[in-house]
Amino acid sequence: MIVAPTLHDQLRAARRASRGLAAADRDAALLSIAAGLRRDASELLAANAADVAAARAEGMEAPQVDRLALDEQRLEAIAAACELVAELPDPLGRVLDGWTLRAGPHVRKVTVPFGVIGMVYESRPNVTVDAAALALKAGSAVVLRGSSSALRSNRALVASMRRCLPGAGVPEDAVQLLDDPGRESVTGLLRANGLVDLVIPRGGAGLIRHVVENATVPVIETGVGNCHVYVDEGADHAMAEEIAVNAKVQRPGVCNAMETLLVHAAEAARLLPTLVGRLRRAGVEVVGCERTRDLCPEVAPATEADWDTEFLALKLAVRVVDSLDEALEHIERHGTGHSEAIVTRSLASAERFRREVDAAAVFVNASTRFNDGFEFGFGAEIGISTQKLHARGPMGLAEMVTYKYLVEGSGEVRG
Repeated sequence: MIVAPTLHDQLRAARRASRGLAAADRDAALLSIAAGLRRDASELLAANAADVAAARAEGMEAPQVDRLALDEQRLEAIAAACELVAELPDPLGRVLDGWTLRAGPHVRKVTVPFGVIGMVYESRPNVTVDAAALALKAGSAVVLRGSSSALRSNRALVASMRRCLPGAGVPEDAVQLLDDPGRESVTGLLRANGLVDLVIPRGGAGLIRHVVENATVPVIETGVGNCHVYVDEGADHAMAEEIAVNAKVQRPGVCNAMETLLVHAAEAARLLPTLVGRLRRAGVEVVGCERTRDLCPEVAPATEADWDTEFLALKLAVRVVDSLDEALEHIERHGTGHSEAIVTRSLASAERFRREVDAAAVFVNASTRFNDGFEFGFGAEIGISTQKLHARGPMGLAEMVTYKYLVEGSGEVRG
């Protein structure tokens, strides 16, 4: 009888596997994973199809099903992303600073791995491979805990990756999956001080809140995206339309999609009927304030809760405001510090928006959808951090390492 490893067993194995990763051929491991994903494609897609069928049977909404689903094109993109990460510069061993003490020893500040990184996330099975690839490239073992809706997919993906590692000289225990769908396994991971060095949550507000409130190990929040686009007085209407439609429609189930549109009263009468019509034709359910509904009677009334909701779906809240001040106040009250945009012709408005909006990324005359590690040129991304310590915004390889000080002397002692 095979006894399943306990959480403690898995974390201890991950800790052991992490010790030699910095010196291993991590790029070879990533290339091996990419080849393995392609080789195992039929098995992986079959497992995912079972997850998708179960999700639909349970009534999962279409945008969430889309986040869960894999096809040949998406699986190829996941494999190609591993190859892309392998091509990125090694984030380890970079000398960030160096100087000589007055007494003689030389000091270097050098990047090193975290050790063991826990990843707690929802639905999207591509995160399973992305997180493992980034952690391995950064010299850390990774412990993955995805959602129950993607359990078959994640089991198949992790099994494929683990089969590929020993041939590249990397212990298979450097990639672990917490197979238990119960919340107790998450809580155990969050409190595994001494075995886990960092936990990164990626998902909805409830998941992130649970991680932050229950963790005793360090956490980097990757954020809920209640993102806004504000159309300023005098803005170019054609530009505003294109930005708003892209920010809402291009991929509504992601954290950098627009959830609330704010429009200056001076532009509302000419802009909103056309823009709301275009959004509705694209399948967007629009809710709005009373002033919005006066201009667009087909719009349903917005509730107070709508202003605080990350819909992650084809739904949008619209509010007419009287000034930039009012827009800034709304964003401060309801925003989550993720991505905020202004459409304006005014240099003064643009500068004030940049200065006063407290968010990981602030956009002037551009869609919030650009807040993404690949779009920023980082090559890969573990998530978008909305906190301010260690990492903020898209987290690429540079944020997946820590540092230590190396001090070299020739017998000096402190007087």
